[in-house]
Amino acid sequence: MSHATREEFAASLRQVLVLADTQKSEVLAEVGEVHTWLQGHGLSVQLEENVRAFSQEFAGPGKGFSGPRPDLIVVLGGDGSVLSAARVFAEEPVPVVGIKFGQLGFLAHVEARTWREGLGDVLAGRAEWEDRMMLEAQGDEGLSAVALNDLVLSRGDTHGLLTLRLEVGKEVVTDYRADGLIFATPSGSTAYSLAAGGPVLAPSMNGVVVTPIAAHSLSNRPLVLDPLLEASVCVSGAAGPVSLVVDGHPLASLQEGARLIIRRHRNTYPLLAPAGATPWRRLRERLGWRGSFFGAEPGFSPGADSDGQGS
Repeated sequence: MSHATREEFAASLRQVLVLADTQKSEVLAEVGEVHTWLQGHGLSVQLEENVRAFSQEFAGPGKGFSGPRPDLIVVLGGDGSVLSAARVFAEEPVPVVGIKFGQLGFLAHVEARTWREGLGDVLAGRAEWEDRMMLEAQGDEGLSAVALNDLVLSRGDTHGLLTLRLEVGKEVVTDYRADGLIFATPSGSTAYSLAAGGPVLAPSMNGVVVTPIAAHSLSNRPLVLDPLLEASVCVSGAAGPVSLVVDGHPLASLQEGARLIIRRHRNTYPLLAPAGATPWRRLRERLGWRGSFFGAEPGFSPGADSDGQGS
């Protein structure tokens, strides 16, 4: 997004929805200050103090937020809270800026200690704008889902491996014998897929990462699919129900023979970050990529951010 367009967005801000995970004591202590600060900048603010309950009430097929449509969503919590917000507004995305009170924060970009500066960047039109690819899935009996991070098929509590057939377009790719299969967006490539051995994709990319979970074959490796092609996965073999988990939330239990169609969603989801923030800087900070075993790398010092400040 151009600088002029970001300034136009900032100038149009009137209504802000604050979603807070007040089960975290740090959020509970800070949410009142955020609310007051936003009102002090002339904004109309709606505060929801239980982001999980908010998501459960308004997310999903046939549902939708019934209040005034916000121009901006401010999330206080971790990445899960950002995902909850995106789940509600996936069909009509509203820009989200996340204030990180979680452990990692690949989606919540503003540090809790600098939230005034981060929100100031948004209101001044200086914030970085990241349009994130989403996935949608459709299954039997009207099953549907939208994911910003990932869709996961897993054996859950069932003993024994699953057999999952992957097709791309009209072509069979392979049959996985594994505990499960992860379909991740570039945003989700740093989540469960990364822990299962998948690659990290730049968040600006369009691609679908397919990562097997504990595959019973050394030749089964993560794949990156063309997002313009439709993928399908069939539960060819299972000793019991197969769990479908969407962005960390259990959605459905599938039986043997069930099929899911997975494709790129028509919408992207806009996430906002402080001015000057980059995905690679976040990776260095969140994953602990500091310097090298052979001395400091050019451009930053071990234990410091790229601007020279400690993390």
